[in-house]
Amino acid sequence: MVTKNLIHTGHLIDSGLLTVILNLIIEEGADYEITRFDVGKTPDNESTMRILLKAGNDDLLESTAAKLTTYGVSALGESDAEWIKVIRDKAAPDGFYSTTNHKTEVFTDGRWRLVANQRMDAAVVKQHDGPACVKLRDLRSGDPVLVGASSVRVHPPEVGGSGSADSFAFMNNNISSERNATLSAEKIAAQMRELRTKGEKIVVVAGPVVVHTGGADALAALVRDGWIGGFLGGNAIAVHDLEYRLFGTSLGVDLATGRTTHEGHKNHMMAINAVYSHGSMNAMMKAGDLKEGLMYEVIRTGTPYCLAGSIRDDGPLPETEMDMIEAQKAYADIVEGSGMILMLSTMLHSIGTGNMTPSWVKTVCVDINPAVVTKLSDRGSAQAVGVVSDVGLFIRALARVLSAD
Repeated sequence: MVTKNLIHTGHLIDSGLLTVILNLIIEEGADYEITRFDVGKTPDNESTMRILLKAGNDDLLESTAAKLTTYGVSALGESDAEWIKVIRDKAAPDGFYSTTNHKTEVFTDGRWRLVANQRMDAAVVKQHDGPACVKLRDLRSGDPVLVGASSVRVHPPEVGGSGSADSFAFMNNNISSERNATLSAEKIAAQMRELRTKGEKIVVVAGPVVVHTGGADALAALVRDGWIGGFLGGNAIAVHDLEYRLFGTSLGVDLATGRTTHEGHKNHMMAINAVYSHGSMNAMMKAGDLKEGLMYEVIRTGTPYCLAGSIRDDGPLPETEMDMIEAQKAYADIVEGSGMILMLSTMLHSIGTGNMTPSWVKTVCVDINPAVVTKLSDRGSAQAVGVVSDVGLFIRALARVLSAD
């Protein structure tokens, strides 16, 4: 039997982490002994637990300890990080530490150093100004990469304690269609006001359902009024917004009457062609042939945006980025420094954005399908709160609340 001393400090009991940690140890086939437990006596006090982790061999011991780091468990004592140099571009050394999206520290050069550019599914590279997350594809020969988790300290977002008073915790990450969408919009609006006061930007990730459900004008108003500091989506939302502006339809359906129009299925292709006739959406605006709408406001206000293309796209529009590596970089640049991500009915773009967003960024996922919100959490964005609602209804409610400011 081999052992390892571990420690965790945080809101262990009211967050449910205690059960998660102990269950994980048993599920992995290891064992434990709680050698000390100092319980926080008030909601503001953290608890500290020391665990003697036990396993039948070194491999099981280290693999279990590594999995526990995700929940804020770290080795007791301070051992300097092990760094192994990359010998081939894009290939990390065996046993490299794969990051989470939680705030992470590494003990190196005799002190704890905060890891920069935090995101999930990256390696940690020792750079001249400290450790930083680096995607595997960006690793270069000679880069010193962190190996193992014994020198890692992870800080998951607090649940419970004083943090429970935060108005953003109003849904406690539970997903239910039995909530008032207007009330949710009011609470999110309050958070948006607070973030704007602090100078933190709000980034929107939106799908074409925003247009289909009549929410495009409301979202355009939020962009026009300066609430949105970044806009992410795919080719489709731009195409259908343009179709709506030029023909009053979305996928051939008249948004004023809800009726399918004669040969309306052609309208989105006519919209794409109209843009190509000018060369770009920006040129179309300068010619006076695009005078309103969501993309009009995004471009007019200079809001940073990226339309990430896919194999499904018609056209695509000239502004759509079809190089996925470049689209990922653009998404990451726009997300950087954000205080809130508002994800509006686009599962794949939401999951992609969540994968590059630190867990301390407030994240709201709005979708009529509860499974979309669940899948986002399952893919690592556990901090996301869900609003199960018609997205058009939600955005209109949000815009009404914020229009009073």
